[in-house]
Amino acid sequence: MEKIAYYLFVLPLSYLPLWSLYLFTDFLFLLLISIVPYRKEVIENNLKRSFPEKNEKEIKRLKRKFYRHFTDLLAEGIKNLSLSKEGYKKRFKVVNPELMDDLYAKKKNVLLVSGHYNNWEWLITSQNILFKHQAYGIGMPMTSKFWDKKINAKRQRFGMRVIHSKNYKTELAKNTDDTKAVLVLSDQSPGDSNKSYWMNFLNQQTAVLFGTEVMAHQLDYAVVFFITRKVKRGYYKMELTSVTENPSEMKWGEITEKHTQLLEKEIISEPQYWLWSHKRWKREVPSDLDQLKQKQRTFFNEKFNK
Repeated sequence: MEKIAYYLFVLPLSYLPLWSLYLFTDFLFLLLISIVPYRKEVIENNLKRSFPEKNEKEIKRLKRKFYRHFTDLLAEGIKNLSLSKEGYKKRFKVVNPELMDDLYAKKKNVLLVSGHYNNWEWLITSQNILFKHQAYGIGMPMTSKFWDKKINAKRQRFGMRVIHSKNYKTELAKNTDDTKAVLVLSDQSPGDSNKSYWMNFLNQQTAVLFGTEVMAHQLDYAVVFFITRKVKRGYYKMELTSVTENPSEMKWGEITEKHTQLLEKEIISEPQYWLWSHKRWKREVPSDLDQLKQKQRTFFNEKFNK
């Protein structure tokens, strides 16, 4: 059934012009706001917790805007399977590529970090086109082996190398001649509350993945935050901000705080472009949070000789 859906429906659809795919998702948008409200309770609860100052009418307006963007992403996700290199160059641009060019000239490996904001799939596929660094993406396998294989093959068609989060050190160590840029989307809900970095994010205590900070210190990679902004339907621009070129100079939590705060700023500015349907706050705040933070800080300082 998965093969039939892919070869007879999804892949052929991807060769249609993007404007025609938007016609399909326009209809889906109408369904979502009327008959089949996808993850309505999750979205509304996330919005209310993040924006307690907004009334019901404002929350509903934000939810509607999110559904509008979400259905656009579905069309663009399908198009991502066949969009040409020229298509990405036209539709996905970097505002300040000189930041990455400078790091490449210094032969400095980079962690590119952000969240599920605007169109991250187009970045995954086009990253090796956009920058001189060899592109790597870290992720978890999909539940379906068939879809995992097909989607990752499409993501890698312009040179991106997708690697598993459990063996990233081994994979990154294989190609020592590459100057690497590793894409990390760090706004997922962590699997373990006690191994997370806890901070205030969108008006609530939030467990944040600490992996980017650990990787930066382990590998001595520069950290660059990026944000993708929607110019208009089907067109995006990406802006880069340096978090640090020298992770060893950063204290426990500084890297995580900085890139998470930069993401938060963008979400507050234009909330509809974040993935509100994700169950972001499913981890309970530990009752001994202060003690946990002190333990984490001590372990971090001992590990990285701070």
